[in-house]
Amino acid sequence: MNLSLNPTLGSPMATPELDEDIQIDVATSENLPWMCIVWDDPVNLMSYVSYVFQTVLGYDKKRANELMMQVHTEGKAAVSTGERDKIEADVKKLQIAGLWATMQQAG
Repeated sequence: MNLSLNPTLGSPMATPELDEDIQIDVATSENLPWMCIVWDDPVNLMSYVSYVFQTVLGYDKKRANELMMQVHTEGKAAVSTGERDKIEADVKKLQIAGLWATMQQAG
């Protein structure tokens, strides 16, 4: 540490010597994944929602049922994540199948 005289105060002042640069990684919106969210609705049967998850998203019956139950009990579930183009396509396919689907960026 160096001590130098502060001309304004007339007293010694400590000035730190930094030997290394501090690197901070900040997640930017450009590198955060997108999520496809399916919302609970009063129209579709639970069995149909599970069927759509299997046929449209390719999930096995067990995983499709888990996601369907999350939608049913919590009101929504993130059913896929990835690049924006992929998630936009998933949302569109789910909407065509009659589900209430939206997308949002993770974070």
